[in-house]
Amino acid sequence: MTETHATDTPDLSVVIPVYNERDVLPLCLDRLQRVLAPLGLVTELLFVDDGSRDGGAEWLIAHAADAGNCRVIRLSRNFGKEAAMSAGLAMARGAAVVLIDADLQDPPEMIPDMIAQWRDGVDVVLMQRRARRGESVFKRFSSRLFYRLLQYSSSLEIPLDVGDFRLMSRRAVDALNRLPERNRYMKGLFAWIGMPAVVLQYDRAPRAAGDSKWNYLELLRLAIEAITSFSTRPLKLAILLGLVAAFCGGTFGLWIVFKALVFGDPVQGYPSLIAIITFLGGAQLITVGIVGEYVGKTYIESKQRPVYLIRDVIEPSTAENRAQAAAAEDDA
Repeated sequence: MTETHATDTPDLSVVIPVYNERDVLPLCLDRLQRVLAPLGLVTELLFVDDGSRDGGAEWLIAHAADAGNCRVIRLSRNFGKEAAMSAGLAMARGAAVVLIDADLQDPPEMIPDMIAQWRDGVDVVLMQRRARRGESVFKRFSSRLFYRLLQYSSSLEIPLDVGDFRLMSRRAVDALNRLPERNRYMKGLFAWIGMPAVVLQYDRAPRAAGDSKWNYLELLRLAIEAITSFSTRPLKLAILLGLVAAFCGGTFGLWIVFKALVFGDPVQGYPSLIAIITFLGGAQLITVGIVGEYVGKTYIESKQRPVYLIRDVIEPSTAENRAQAAAAEDDA
């Protein structure tokens, strides 16, 4: 096992956001250590606990001393995965940084291939999902639809079917850490910084243990956040919707007047009026909602609150001291 000491500058940092993943943490730590040990690099594992309530942070602290190269960053509450990743990237010290989820759907065994690309001079290694095992047909379809919609609506070239699993050089991480916004959709920020990149494909595995913390409402919220964070095209679509509604309403009104004057038909009352009001009301609500989303982002940015707050950082030496204190209490 390759260890990182407090005075070392790691060759590689692995950032693992964690939220209520207690069941999978032992397997995650073991697989990461087995993958990293043969590389001959000074490494550090940064587990960023995003306000877990299942005892995962306590398990990590108890085992950080045994791991030797494990740091635990505990946020003061649950800020969300984007904030947890931002905290991990800000605290990572390695010349290269790998982002990976704790659920092991993204295989740690791909890390050596990523490092090989980095050693060839690539700043960013993107991991593209070739298959998504263990997911429903609807989730796979909605994911593909989302990535293509995001690419269409954004002025950035955001790679298709590429998640957070990736490697970044120190230059890329430093560039990302300079971005000041509070509304952070990380996949868009990753694309915004640019840098020379290469794409590797892999098959995504089912979760190793536990249940996903993302439901469809959370995924929908993330999709709206992504599209409105990197594009003003929804505002243009709202204008287009307003023009279409005005054109349809005007055309229908002229048709009613024409029929009344030429054919003497009585003006249709209640049904046509309700149809027009419903259509225009829906168009207005959609437009106000889109505008409100952008105004809300501006309001949040104007308050300049930090993206996250750190409760504490548990270094290997700190974890060892805590473990010794706990053992002394048990002996007493």
